[in-house]
Amino acid sequence: MTTTPAIETVGLTKRFGDFTAVQDVSLQIGPGEIFGFLGPNGAGKSTTIRCLLDLIRPSEGECRIVGLDSRKDAVEIRRHLGFLPSDLALYPNLTGRETLEFLANLRGGVDWTWVDALADRLDADLGKKVGELSSGNRQKVGLIQAFMNRPEVVILDEPITGLDPLVQLEFHTLMREQVAEGRTVFLSSHTLSEVERVADRVGFIRRGHLIAVERMDELKDKALRRVTLEFAHPVAVDAFDGVEGVHSVSAEGDTVTAQYEGSMAPLLKVATAHDVLSLSSASVDLDEIFLEFYRDEVSEAEGDAEDVPAAAAAGERA
Repeated sequence: MTTTPAIETVGLTKRFGDFTAVQDVSLQIGPGEIFGFLGPNGAGKSTTIRCLLDLIRPSEGECRIVGLDSRKDAVEIRRHLGFLPSDLALYPNLTGRETLEFLANLRGGVDWTWVDALADRLDADLGKKVGELSSGNRQKVGLIQAFMNRPEVVILDEPITGLDPLVQLEFHTLMREQVAEGRTVFLSSHTLSEVERVADRVGFIRRGHLIAVERMDELKDKALRRVTLEFAHPVAVDAFDGVEGVHSVSAEGDTVTAQYEGSMAPLLKVATAHDVLSLSSASVDLDEIFLEFYRDEVSEAEGDAEDVPAAAAAGERA
């Protein structure tokens, strides 16, 4: 397997006037990897993708796909790439199959046995006009066109929009099969739960800053738990200051909620010094784990950026 990164950005920066949408983003994504690219709407995800695809030009830095320069080699890159935008637009008067035939001709032809297999797996109706399809069924056509030329790299921006749970599972299986063959999937989303089942690594972007890149298994190893304690009388939050493993504590009336990692014993030692009436514990969402461990980096990124101006927001929808 080649050691050339499937996707690479070096110091990628994109400014719209005085507003910096993406600031000094450097990424390396290897062949045979599903990479989750996560951040809230307006964080810089779509701007990064558009720079990778040469749809907009970086203000600074470089972008490469399969070792090719996104700007100089834009035409050649299209031979190796599949792409599903978040704002998918298709010709409404063409059927799904006519749409795929049109796109296949632009790419010099495809294996229609493979295309039919994709349509069958995703339960896509290719006989209806696109304008008559639901948003979920239009999304299926978009997914098929992204994978139909068996690209080395697939870039997907919010791909599961409108898909029912069974189709989502089949789509996850499809992605896993592709990376098992050495292909790469770049999966952009604003929801961590969407990618945690399939991603090998995940990058978090906030206000245009790449905050962290983590292996998904290592992020899960940082798992926090949340315990809710009900006391016979109010207990001050500062009673839990400095307790080993405790990350954050809040109180409301007689109830205290704490996030912790590792053993619960130090937390219980403090709690049982008071009159505990009940206790419940649950896992914390990965989104919250990320925010807890990277709170300082998030605060710094948000402190460095202002709200997106209307003109910039129009170019950064997801």
